[in-house]
Amino acid sequence: MYRYFIQPQLNRFTNSLIGYELLMKKYVGDHWEPPVRFADIPADIIADVLLETTKKLALKIGSVSVNLNRTQMMNPSISKAIAEAQDILRPMRVNIELTEEPADEGITVADMEPHFKVFEQRGMELCIDDVGTGENQLDRISELIPYSSEIKFALQNFDEPFTDKKIQERVKFWHQVAIDNKLRFILEGIEDQQDDEIATALEIDLRQGYYYGAPHLLRIKDDDPR
Repeated sequence: MYRYFIQPQLNRFTNSLIGYELLMKKYVGDHWEPPVRFADIPADIIADVLLETTKKLALKIGSVSVNLNRTQMMNPSISKAIAEAQDILRPMRVNIELTEEPADEGITVADMEPHFKVFEQRGMELCIDDVGTGENQLDRISELIPYSSEIKFALQNFDEPFTDKKIQERVKFWHQVAIDNKLRFILEGIEDQQDDEIATALEIDLRQGYYYGAPHLLRIKDDDPR
């Protein structure tokens, strides 16, 4: 069984909720856990669970964000479900958080461009997830920037704490990339008050993390395990 958990995203400077990220988990044994690889989730399950979830989201917020890798974005059934989800949620906006997986290497930006155009026509937006991690360096993502409205830096992807000056320099670098390209910048992985204070000192307004709210299950059926 697969279900989405939702985690709040907020503007810390205005103390306002701006949206939720939808995080897919699988019920294994007696507990929920994230899939080892999102590429392993069957496309029809993603499509069905997404549509059922969006029908439950009667939330007066700006957006919901859905994680997709390149392969999933290219899948017709998932692409169709995303478009239908946007129609259901309007005027709320659906953001596609584009993740990178090894199996996606053969899929180019040119391959994805027709999907980007359809999403844009529907009022959806693209977010480049996990910037500064692995292959998601500036030279790798530069060709995606013209199609994007947001980039996201995840502190939890690094072993070093946010107090580490090198991590802070990475955050400042990517924040400036966002400013230079007129993109939103979300800092993910704020775990405690100290993280929150550092983000404020760095003038990062849009944030996400356990300090503001842990992901919680959005139940589709009454008998869904908690």
